[in-house]
Amino acid sequence: MAFLTSCGWLIEAHRFRWGRHDLDLVARRGTLVAFVEVKTRGSGGFGSAVESVGPRKQRTLARAAESWRLRHGQRADVYRFDVIAVRVERGGRYRVEHTADAWRIERGSKGTR
Repeated sequence: MAFLTSCGWLIEAHRFRWGRHDLDLVARRGTLVAFVEVKTRGSGGFGSAVESVGPRKQRTLARAAESWRLRHGQRADVYRFDVIAVRVERGGRYRVEHTADAWRIERGSKGTR
């Protein structure tokens, strides 16, 4: 959250619940709303953070995002899905990698696009 706020984003929601699923973060900058999945990584050995969010998880996040949008969205809002990877390095340091617009919901599905 600190990384996003330092980049000018406002945090609209943290762990927004939809049934037993949740959105890690919902961040806003003007009319742009990002639904953010946060992944912690110790190394790249298990693939990238973006790769770890497969099609099934993307669909679940899209449904949760739609629920948030219906409750809190504004008419002019534009939506996207981001992934933030927090890479833990030696000595307790960490590096944050932000992948904006990490995937898109296919046309015709009940997503937020």
